Amino acid sequence: MTTFINEPHIKPNCANFSSGPCAKYPDWDINDLNLDSLGRSHRSSLGKERLNSVIEQTREILNIPSDYKIGIVPASDTGAFEMSLWSVLNDSVGVDVYAWESFGLGWVNDIENNLQISDVNIVKSQYGDLPNLIHNENRDLVFTYNGTTSGVKVADTNWIKTNRTGLTICDATSAIFVENLDWQKLDITTWSWQKALGGEGAHGIIILSPRAVVRLEQENCNNRPLPKIFRMTKGNKLIDEIFKGATINTPSMMCVEDLLACYRWIKKIGGRSILQQRSYKNLKVITDWVEKNDWVEFLSSNKENRSSTSMCLILKNSELAKPLCKLLEQKNVAYDIGSHRDAPAGIRIWGGPTVESRDVEILTDWISWAYHNLQQK
Repeated sequence: MTTFINEPHIKPNCANFSSGPCAKYPDWDINDLNLDSLGRSHRSSLGKERLNSVIEQTREILNIPSDYKIGIVPASDTGAFEMSLWSVLNDSVGVDVYAWESFGLGWVNDIENNLQISDVNIVKSQYGDLPNLIHNENRDLVFTYNGTTSGVKVADTNWIKTNRTGLTICDATSAIFVENLDWQKLDITTWSWQKALGGEGAHGIIILSPRAVVRLEQENCNNRPLPKIFRMTKGNKLIDEIFKGATINTPSMMCVEDLLACYRWIKKIGGRSILQQRSYKNLKVITDWVEKNDWVEFLSSNKENRSSTSMCLILKNSELAKPLCKLLEQKNVAYDIGSHRDAPAGIRIWGGPTVESRDVEILTDWISWAYHNLQQK
């Protein structure tokens, strides 16, 4: 039986549903940015003050313990995570790596083939699934909190042991500001501004626990040479200035001011808990819609592990995924919602806190229309 659906008349107020860079926060206006630091050295007193403000407001909004170090580093989350792996992993401590999507598998490749760690245990699963998470407290643990390309997240970190000798190294870039991160379970955590905050790219954040600092300061922590942008220590001592606003390389002060504007928005709406509520509401919109349509389903079959930020869906007729995305882009309804190139064919809708749930609701009507329109051809 052919289903006929009229073309919707209302379009999303914001058609940006990309999973990175992501939509700016509602009512974002470039005129809201403080431009005093533009054209000034990032090493001037003003530049350092603005960079340190990012660090301290990050600590405040995310409730990061006072003895944890927070630094702004180059090359987005990738740079932050790479410098973590290259700086602390070594052959004296075994490494367990959990991977269930593209980015996690990328870390597997680095650890196994580039760092060439001799004692490494790789635990993988297919897209849409989560591997059996078992923490060995005597080994280092590397994992991605939220698989951006699969839409699968860990439900919590209760499985990680508090009394551990190994370090936990977490790529949290599409989980940060939305999921409830237990900092006592995380030793090195990285993320980038362009995900949940809708900030601009090229900058990453690295958060170090006291245990991570101890590892970094160990003599001969690793036996490999490090490029300058990866070095967090000098003479077996942490370069503390990095974690006070003295960045390793030159940051964009425009990006810094954009992030600070987003932080003002977060405080205005009520803090991090509201960010979580906004994102979870987007997931509910998609969940309710999927349950009413038998031609679309989540890539993840386990509800507890479904991401509210990178919501990954597969279509009954997978061949329609690409033309559907193209049609919606032509209609200026949704940009950049195709699945990641390494993931199963489908659609991926960013539902982070900068995305309005009303726009997600409108988008579902358009997806339904586009699917049935293409199905009839």
